[in-house]
Amino acid sequence: MVERIDSMTPSSESRGNAYNGYFMLVLLLVLLLSPVLLLIAAAPKGAVVASAVFAAVSLVFILIGFFMIQPNQAVVLTLFGEYRGTVRKDGLHWVWPWFGNEKVSVRAHNMHSERVKINDLRGNPIEIACNVVWRVADTAQAVFDVDDYKEFVNIQIEAGLRTVGSRHPYDSMSEDDETTLRGSADVVNRELIVELNERLHVAGITVDEAGLTHLAYAAEIAGAMLRRQQADAVISARRKVVIGAVGMVEDALEKLAADDIVELDDERRAAMVSNLLVVLCGDSEAQPVVNTGTLYQ
Repeated sequence: MVERIDSMTPSSESRGNAYNGYFMLVLLLVLLLSPVLLLIAAAPKGAVVASAVFAAVSLVFILIGFFMIQPNQAVVLTLFGEYRGTVRKDGLHWVWPWFGNEKVSVRAHNMHSERVKINDLRGNPIEIACNVVWRVADTAQAVFDVDDYKEFVNIQIEAGLRTVGSRHPYDSMSEDDETTLRGSADVVNRELIVELNERLHVAGITVDEAGLTHLAYAAEIAGAMLRRQQADAVISARRKVVIGAVGMVEDALEKLAADDIVELDDERRAAMVSNLLVVLCGDSEAQPVVNTGTLYQ
């Protein structure tokens, strides 16, 4: 029978207690001066020697317990392997020498990922990279729940980038409101932030900002995709030209009929529409033909 192993219980940051380092520094100076004061006071030689030995031992004992915290830094305290809290207040602090302490930076970190090759929603190979601003929110989780939280962040950023990049196509092949990597940067960036926060929550890491910094088709299909984009642009432009030309022809026919300028039957109306569309949609300038007869000759 295989025994089931329960999932890891997440750590949680708590406040740690440390003594005022400046007070301990004054105490250390007093201990160092005590043998000198006894010598000046003509105390017995044995007392002076004992005071000197005690001051030397105290010097080593007290110096080991000092640690300095700069702004936006924290120190995780442990006692024989047991978590005893986190000190976040900046300044000089002191703890008993048998306490272990590890400094953790809670400042904002900026990381630019490597370019990775993935397949978008349509299976097209693309190259993508991102920039992420992250910070340690829970020092206990960062130190105790993952082996190396910085390396963990690097790996999860790449994994999250691959996940978000494969959800959407690189570009839209129609004019609908489809979310794309190239045209919907705000949406993709928000998805990336949510994805990374979910992945990094186990390590006590919070992502403040994330955004794509590189997006391109892979080299093997870049040329073909460029030609497709150019063709799509030509088709889109032609479509707008034709729609505009049809509107102009319709306005012209309505104006001629409303002002009683000329009366056209269906055949001549069709011919006029054809000629106007050729003139308006053609790439080259139209060559006018002057009709010296009647409209029907």
